[in-house]
Amino acid sequence: MKRFSFAAALLAATVLSGAASAKTLVYCSEGSPEGFDPALYTAGTTFDASSRPVYNRLVEFTPGTTQIEPGLAESWEVSDDGLEYTFKLRPGVKFQSTDFFTPSRDMNADDVLYSFERQLKADNPWNQYVAGAAWEYFNGMGMPDLIKSIEKVDDMTVKFTLNKPEAPFLANLGMDFASIMSKEYADKLEADGKMDQLNQMPLGTGPFEFVNYQQDAVIRYRANEDYWKGKEAIDDLVFAITTDAAVRLQKLQAGECHIFPYPNAADVESMKSNADLTVMEQEGLNVAYLAYNTTQAPFDKTEVRKALNMAINKQAIVDAVFQGAATPAKNPIPPTMWSYNDAIQDDPYDPEAAKKMLEEAGVTDLKMKVWAMPVARPYMLNARRAAELIQSDLAAVGVEAEIVSYEWAEYLSRSKEKDRDGAVMLGWTGDNGDPDNFLHTLLGCDAVGGNNRAQWCNEEFDGLVNKAKTTTDKDERTKLYEQAQEVFKREAPWATIDHSLVVMPMRKEVQGYVMSPLGQHSFSGVDLAE
Repeated sequence: MKRFSFAAALLAATVLSGAASAKTLVYCSEGSPEGFDPALYTAGTTFDASSRPVYNRLVEFTPGTTQIEPGLAESWEVSDDGLEYTFKLRPGVKFQSTDFFTPSRDMNADDVLYSFERQLKADNPWNQYVAGAAWEYFNGMGMPDLIKSIEKVDDMTVKFTLNKPEAPFLANLGMDFASIMSKEYADKLEADGKMDQLNQMPLGTGPFEFVNYQQDAVIRYRANEDYWKGKEAIDDLVFAITTDAAVRLQKLQAGECHIFPYPNAADVESMKSNADLTVMEQEGLNVAYLAYNTTQAPFDKTEVRKALNMAINKQAIVDAVFQGAATPAKNPIPPTMWSYNDAIQDDPYDPEAAKKMLEEAGVTDLKMKVWAMPVARPYMLNARRAAELIQSDLAAVGVEAEIVSYEWAEYLSRSKEKDRDGAVMLGWTGDNGDPDNFLHTLLGCDAVGGNNRAQWCNEEFDGLVNKAKTTTDKDERTKLYEQAQEVFKREAPWATIDHSLVVMPMRKEVQGYVMSPLGQHSFSGVDLAE
């Protein structure tokens, strides 16, 4: 506690003093990162602290959109058959020089090969540098089956050859797992027997250099003087880890931080009336859900899952947790995403019918666990409160639910276990604007044991989403995804809960911040008014 208190006091002094020699932006983040190698994880909290300040990718998403633009690749060509992607790398891009490593060369094709081959090849020495590394995103998206080879054409040219066409492949390369690492840095860590430091002391080509991390308290970065887009206006970036939304608001009002995510819904109107604050809002490309473990009885029965869905009053959750700033969800993709099937009828809230259905399925005196996230997320601001409402709803149909939770990293890890009990509350914000990023990434057979927390592998559903991945015609892809949503609704591996409005409060002096429809929190291009 003393260490945390000292860090908080130092942080406040830094912000309030307004040191003339440097601009420091403080972001009150909602949780701690699991690590600093973005390819190992899937949580937005971790990506905010790792890939977005420190790294770049071959292609990037234009701020505020789901459109891609050149990143570390200045151009690319795609073969007529859609099987070959050739990237021309941007010359003169420098890796960061930090207190722990000074690079001797610019970014080149070797770095791109290293960044992907460590995930692709089981015999790569970096494939298991973190014990049990699952490369959850890479594997869950079927990349090992998709990528036939990655070749270095020359120092500044890389060619990906695919086994089949993949419509969202280019957009996928703009995602965090595709961040480009320094092979030279990795080689030095391997030679020194310190490979684990890659996940603790990151080094990339991005706008901010990692300085240090005081666990569960503060992460410090400084502007990359040699950033290929030009040095940022902000000299220092600080993540002040503050898990309680009420405390985050107090810090914002006191000037101890400049911006924070996921405020309590009840506080939004008062923030809007505060002349010192700006409150941005945007429809979220997100969904919150309760994933049943469909491999465990009685959740292996569709009729049991449907009955439990009918017992849950989603509108009550939206009203209590979001003060109405969300809508009940009926599909696994948000209504703002193309291919959303609005013709689907949601399961009605009908406790009596739910109770009868459970009895007909032979389920009586059911006891189960409902998992509640320990942190606020854009799609679920207060998981504990939502779980309490679900617990009450289930009790009304004769189901005894125990609410369980764990520290965030442990929660994410345990919730992937194939023998996990009960139903886990989680959610998703789209990472690339494509329905595949929801339907295949969260519900495909490739993602079982990873992002597919329902452990649900349905051949009909999987066939539809995999066919859609290989189809370039958007109208045809839309039809396939609409059919896949019908299968999802019929089989009910989740209880879909809500799609939320995303709110970002900040102090008036913050300039240039752009909200991302992909839920990213990036501070490149942000400045503070004098």
